[in-house]
Amino acid sequence: MEFFACGRCGHALTVPLSRVPYPAYAGFGYGNGHPMPVLMDSGTYAVDDHPRSASRSIVIAPGDAHGTTLVQRREPGACCGIDGRNGPNVTCAGCGRKVATRIDDCSLWQATWLEPDAVRPVPAGPARPVADWAALTQWWCAAEPFDETGRWDPRWEAESAVVLAHLVAAADGSPVVLPGGPLAEAFHALLDQLLPPGRAAGRPPRRVALAGPGLPLPGPLPDIAVVPRHPQTGEAWPVPAGVAAAPLAVGFWTYLAHHRGRVVTPVTGRLPAGVERDDLLPPHSWCGPRPLWRAYHATLERLRGAGVGGS
Repeated sequence: MEFFACGRCGHALTVPLSRVPYPAYAGFGYGNGHPMPVLMDSGTYAVDDHPRSASRSIVIAPGDAHGTTLVQRREPGACCGIDGRNGPNVTCAGCGRKVATRIDDCSLWQATWLEPDAVRPVPAGPARPVADWAALTQWWCAAEPFDETGRWDPRWEAESAVVLAHLVAAADGSPVVLPGGPLAEAFHALLDQLLPPGRAAGRPPRRVALAGPGLPLPGPLPDIAVVPRHPQTGEAWPVPAGVAAAPLAVGFWTYLAHHRGRVVTPVTGRLPAGVERDDLLPPHSWCGPRPLWRAYHATLERLRGAGVGGS
């Protein structure tokens, strides 16, 4: 673990943090006027190894900033908050140097972006233990893709864009066959748009399956497996040779793998005579998901650049 300190005076600027993989959708806006969640989990930071902007390559959760002061100023062009277009707006409380940019405007992930040239990492003890897969994929760890109103979670629409890019790259222009159930419900319609059957005439379809902890691959082996991605290491659940992995954030993978048939409170016995049940319907969305297409194209471009799939 490490914390970040001011490069000028050495004043501590963050709490101790653990490095995690850089979110593929960081820096991409979402919708129009939508209130957004915090990008990073508390206690973590990420570094863009290929930064789009040199001043925005280290990102933390705003609540993990420590010993800093937010500059109070007008933000021309912003809508509901601060969009960061006017440069760093967080200073070191020790010497007043501008060290970061806080962003919380609508349609932008809430985050604090540290200035790489203004801060330096300082060791702060051993790294946190890496959680095992069994603990991460218990059914109560599942992340619902939509809320009680039926609105899709922005993080699901961002994560689904990333896994779609992996599926399209692995398919390499061939049609795909999805198993029934939640995996097909989540991606079938979108893949039909991205991989129309006419484009792949004469090519055998690629079979897709959901696999991971407690959910072994079926036989014969599929061509592509949607597997969980570890939140600390970024590693995908291992698959056999010849099977392409399409990693999905572990919370959403757990939802797809375990949400059906889940009983929160066991029910025994029978209802008394004359009593009718009036249970709430399970959560469901009232419209199809709208993936974060900029994240999809950026991920697909990166995969193609790494030689995954065709050009």
